[in-house]
Amino acid sequence: MQRVCFLLKVRADRVAEYRARHAEVWPDMLRALSDSGWHNYSLFLREDGTLVGYLETEDFEAAREAMGRTGVNARWQASMAPFFDPPGGRGDGAGPAPDEAMVPLAEIFHLA
Repeated sequence: MQRVCFLLKVRADRVAEYRARHAEVWPDMLRALSDSGWHNYSLFLREDGTLVGYLETEDFEAAREAMGRTGVNARWQASMAPFFDPPGGRGDGAGPAPDEAMVPLAEIFHLA
């Protein structure tokens, strides 16, 4: 099982709304994530907008590609893009979509 951690930056003026959106993630988005191999997926958000994501999957690139083939992911990413500061989103028309900006951090220690 591959453990993946990534950082993104939510616009500070949108933190409260970003939290609210994630309190009600669309059921079809949740199903698509599970069906695409995203497991034990968590997001952690500081008040300054620093977002830490963590998930477990057999193959991160395959899981991302599987999500990329779903219509619900395209709709979700479009709705979330304005929340991110570049390069994490297209809030100002620049940069990759939020899911494209997920660059895994190197794991340097793990206590099992």
